Amino acid sequence: MQTIRYELIAAAGGQVAQITFDQAGSSVNTMCRQWQEELGQVTALVLADRDRLGAALKGLVLASAKSSFFAGADLKATMRLTPADAPAAFGEIERMKKHFRTLETLGIPVVACLNGAALGGGWEVALIAHYRIAVDDAKIRLGLPEVTLGLMPGATGVTKMTRLLGLMGAQPYLLEGRLLTPAEALQLQLVHELVATPEQLLPAALACIAAHPQSAQPWDGKNYAMPGGSPASPALANALAVAPAQLKKTTRGRHPAPEAVLAAMVEGALVDYDTALRIESRYLARLMTGPVARNMINTFFFDLNAIRSGKSRPAGSPRFQPAKVGILGAGMMGAGIAWAQASRGIATVLQDLSLEKADAGKAYSARLAQARVGQGRMTPQAQQALLARITTTADVGDLAGCELIIEAVFENRALKAQVTRAAEPQLAPGGFFASNTSTLPITGLAQASARPGKFIGIHFFSPVDKMKLVEIIRGQATDDDTVARAFDYVQALGKVPIVVNDARGFYTSRTFGTMVMEGAAMLGEGLPAPVIENAALQAGLPVGPLALLDETALTLSVHVLEQTRADHAAAGTGYSATPGESLVERMVKELRRPGRAGGGGFYDYPAGAKKQLWPELRRLFEKPGLAWSVPEIQDRLLYRQAIETARCLAEGVLTSVSDANIGSIFGIGFPAWTGGAMQFIYGTGIEPFLRRAQELAQRHGAGFAVDAPLRQVIERHQPVY
Repeated sequence: MQTIRYELIAAAGGQVAQITFDQAGSSVNTMCRQWQEELGQVTALVLADRDRLGAALKGLVLASAKSSFFAGADLKATMRLTPADAPAAFGEIERMKKHFRTLETLGIPVVACLNGAALGGGWEVALIAHYRIAVDDAKIRLGLPEVTLGLMPGATGVTKMTRLLGLMGAQPYLLEGRLLTPAEALQLQLVHELVATPEQLLPAALACIAAHPQSAQPWDGKNYAMPGGSPASPALANALAVAPAQLKKTTRGRHPAPEAVLAAMVEGALVDYDTALRIESRYLARLMTGPVARNMINTFFFDLNAIRSGKSRPAGSPRFQPAKVGILGAGMMGAGIAWAQASRGIATVLQDLSLEKADAGKAYSARLAQARVGQGRMTPQAQQALLARITTTADVGDLAGCELIIEAVFENRALKAQVTRAAEPQLAPGGFFASNTSTLPITGLAQASARPGKFIGIHFFSPVDKMKLVEIIRGQATDDDTVARAFDYVQALGKVPIVVNDARGFYTSRTFGTMVMEGAAMLGEGLPAPVIENAALQAGLPVGPLALLDETALTLSVHVLEQTRADHAAAGTGYSATPGESLVERMVKELRRPGRAGGGGFYDYPAGAKKQLWPELRRLFEKPGLAWSVPEIQDRLLYRQAIETARCLAEGVLTSVSDANIGSIFGIGFPAWTGGAMQFIYGTGIEPFLRRAQELAQRHGAGFAVDAPLRQVIERHQPVY
C-alpha cells in the first residue's frame, strides 16, 4: 500500500493492530483516491486479524507518520468535479463511511494518536476512534473548516459532532468552521487525553486500550441521549424554527454550505445514526460538485496558500524580521498600523506634528487593548507591554534607527514629499521607506526619496486592526530586496500581502472605485437608491456602493478626481469624469453632502438612531417610470469589477490571479461565494461571461468592454487542476 501501513504490535495479553497513515510522495495525508481504495484493503486486514486472533486482538491504533495527523480531502480532485459527478461522488462517500463504520464497530477499543493537525476529513478520521489522545501543543489545530471552503463535513463529521456536542453546541464548529487547540478539545471531551510529546502517544494509547477493553461510540449505547435534546424538544424547537431565516440573513442565500450543514444537523438528529450518514452524504455530494465550492476552494485554499508560501515574494533575499518601525502621522491609519505592529511585538515610533496628536494615536491602541482585557482575551500585563512598545513623539529625530518608516499622512503629494525628505535620513543602514497612500502612484512619490530603490508602497486597509489584506506596491525603481522585505514585514503582522505594480489607484483602489462609481452612475440614471443598495447586499457585497462612498468620504473621491485632473493636465492630456464621478462631485460641491464624517452624504446619520438614505435623493435623482431589474444591477456591480481586474492583469498592475482573487475579497469586499474577481469570470465560464459583458457594454458603456487582447489574457490565466 502506498498511503497506509499496517502492522500488529505486542500488547498486554495479546496484540494491537496499528494503522499508520503515510502517503508516499506527500508531506501530508489526504483522502486521495488511492487512500480510499487502501482504506478498504486495510479494513479487510483488520477484520481478518480479528477473526484469526479473536480475543487476543485487544484494540486498534490510528497514527500518522507525517508531522500532522491528517490533512483532509484531496481538493484538487474536488476541483475537477461537475454536477454530473454527484451520483458517483455520493457512492464514494458512502463506501468510505462504510469502512469507517466497520472499524468503529469491531467491539474493540479504537484510539487515535493525534501528533499534529487533524482538519476536515482528517478530524473525521480521528472521529473513527472511541478515544483521542493529542500532543498538548497550542499550535496544533483540530476541527472542521470545510464550510469556509464551500463544503461541509460529510464523512461523518456533521453527524458525529452533532451527536457529541448537541445541536446547539456543535454549531460553531460546523456552521462557522471554528477550530480548536488540543486543550480546548479536551475541555469539550472531543479529545480524552493530552501528552507532552509525540513519543508518548503510543504508550498512552496502549494504556487506554488496556483500561477500556470494551468500547463503542456513545450513540451506539442503549442509553444514549443527544446533548441538549432532540429537535423535537421544546427548548430547541423554537430556536430551530428561526435558525434558517437567521442563517439566510447572513449568507444572503449565496452560500449553500452553511444551509446544507444546518439541514443535515437537524434532519440527521431526527433519525437513526446510519440514516443520518446517508443524509449527510447526499448534501455533501451536491455541494462538492457545485460551482460555489469550486470557487471557494480555488481561492481560499489554493490561492491563499500560494500567497502565504511566498509566491509573490522575490527570491534570493534573506527573511526580514522587523524590530523597530516608525510611522509618520498618528491619524486613523497611522494609529491602526501602530496597533498592528505593537500587538506583534514590534517596537513602534509614532510621530505627528505635536505630541498631543501622537498620544491621541496611541490612545487608539489603549482602547483596543482595554476591550480585549475586558473580554478576557488579554491580560493587563500583556496590555501594558503592548502599549510600552509604542513611543510617541513630535520629533522626527526620534525615528533614528528604524528599519522601516511608513508615512501615513493626508493624500497630498506635496505633503508626502515633505515628510519623506524629513524622515528618510533617520532610517537605519539598509532601511527602507514606505508610503501608505491608497491612490497616488509610488513612482511619483519616490521622486522625493534620496534612494528610490528603497521606496515602496504599503497600503493598509481601514480599519487596520480588522482588515487582513495589505497591498504592496512596487514603484518603477523599487528593487527586489525592498519588495521582499515589505512582504516579510506584512507577514510579521499576521496579515496577507499581495504585490502589485505601480499605477494610479494600484489594484484595489482602482477596482473599488469602478464599483462605487457604477452605483453612483445608476443613481444618476434614475434608479431608486434603496434598490441599488439592497441589490448589492443580495449579491453578497458587504455594503452597498452608496454607503461605501459615504464611509470613505465623498470629499475624498472628489479630491482624488481633482488630483487626477491635475496630473492629466500636467501631462498634457485631458480627463473626462465618469457619470458616477460627476454625480459625486455634484453631491459635494452643489448639494453640500460630504459623506458620513461631514455629517451626511447619500445617507443621513441621526444621533442615536440607525442611518437612513437621504430623503432628497428620491426627488433629485429618481425617475419613477424607469425600468430596472435586480439581476442587472448586480451584474453591473460585479462585472464592472471583474473586467477592471482583468485589465489590471493585462496591464501588468497585477501579476497573478492569486493576488487578484485574494485582493478583491479581502481588500474590497468582492463576494466570497464567487472566489474573487477573476474566479468570478472562470466560475461563470469565459464564454458566458464575455457574452454578458458585451450586453452590458452595449447598454452601459465602455467600462464593460472586453477586446480581443483582454480576452486572450483572461484565457491565458485560467487555472487548470
